[in-house]
Amino acid sequence: MKKTIDDINVSGKKVLVRLDLNVPLDKSGAITDDRRIQSALPTVKKLLADGGSLILMSHLGRPKDGGPEDREKFTLAPAAKRMSELIGKEVKLLNDCVGQSVKSAVASMGQGDVLLLENLRFHPAETIKDKKAKGDPALRKTKDDFAAEIAGLGDVYVNDAFGTCHRDNASMYTVPAMMEGKPRVVGYLVRKELEFLGEAVANPKRPFVCVLGGAKVSDKLGVIESLLSKCDTIVIGGAMAYTFLSAEGVDVGNSLVEPDLYDTAKKLRVDAGDKLKLPMDSVAAGEIAPEAAAQTCDGAIPEGMMGLDIGPATIGEYKSIITSAKTVVWNGPMGVFETPPFDRGTMAIAEAMAQATAGGTATIIGGGDSAAAIDKAGLSDKMTHISTGGGASLEFLEGKEFVTMKVIDNA
Repeated sequence: MKKTIDDINVSGKKVLVRLDLNVPLDKSGAITDDRRIQSALPTVKKLLADGGSLILMSHLGRPKDGGPEDREKFTLAPAAKRMSELIGKEVKLLNDCVGQSVKSAVASMGQGDVLLLENLRFHPAETIKDKKAKGDPALRKTKDDFAAEIAGLGDVYVNDAFGTCHRDNASMYTVPAMMEGKPRVVGYLVRKELEFLGEAVANPKRPFVCVLGGAKVSDKLGVIESLLSKCDTIVIGGAMAYTFLSAEGVDVGNSLVEPDLYDTAKKLRVDAGDKLKLPMDSVAAGEIAPEAAAQTCDGAIPEGMMGLDIGPATIGEYKSIITSAKTVVWNGPMGVFETPPFDRGTMAIAEAMAQATAGGTATIIGGGDSAAAIDKAGLSDKMTHISTGGGASLEFLEGKEFVTMKVIDNA
């Protein structure tokens, strides 16, 4: 167990809080989904109530070089504005995350003030991988110098950015490592994520079902291999299913496949036996477009067409498996759900998850596209837990240890 914000006294202290404010923006820079900001509120409000002065930090998007174009496109200004509205208190955005102006702003903070450092990824040092830094003294110094400046700003470090917990970014790993001797804890969001995902994998109520979708087997290979020994059933949807089917000699037309994984797919099928379920039918079309002529294919998909969703028979089987389970983890859509009519399978799975929740099943959504699908279906409040970290939840389900948790104080 790791220490949390409940285990420390922050009164009169400057608290460095790593959040995940990587929210989606439209072309005008407006936030289209503020779930990640909403998820940070319990931790932010608790630290303020306890008398802390908060220095919030996050990344947003994937800036190239931190130049003027990046600074306009990837500024955290929209997040600062929204956070201010939600907590009823000004969240002042600084113009950088390091430098003299930042030090001066932090030095002049009063109790209860809230600052937000500008996008951490405007500095390439934030994303230097530790493995590379170990073999390159120049990179090591760049990353360490950057982290040291940030570490020097705070008396306490709080990690509440689950979506980035699987990355050894400077703000996630090097900064808390440099703050050894000062309190280093997790916030309520990270605690909740670790509890739900950890309990689901370590001690699930059975039957334990995992629903996996998405485009590529390679993206989910580690999860499948890890969960085979833990799950009672794994159901597969999305384009990744066609690699399995094609490996077994089924004609899948122009569907997306990964031929280099055919042998792996065959072995997984043998190892899994009846645990691994593949689609019995597909909805196929010649192109991904709302007006595309679609047809249901039992088995083989005609040449010139590609599988874009699971078919009605598969939907029926998968819904039955989900509603009969006691624990269900879902990561990845069943088809191209952004483009109707290829959203029917994904929406049906969302509805089955809601039915399962109502029946007492623990339903856990692994972030990313699955969370977006649940939102689209209007069923977010019908799930037990929706993770804020797609990649992080995947790696957690694989059983990978997060290096970012090693530098957090043990309870």
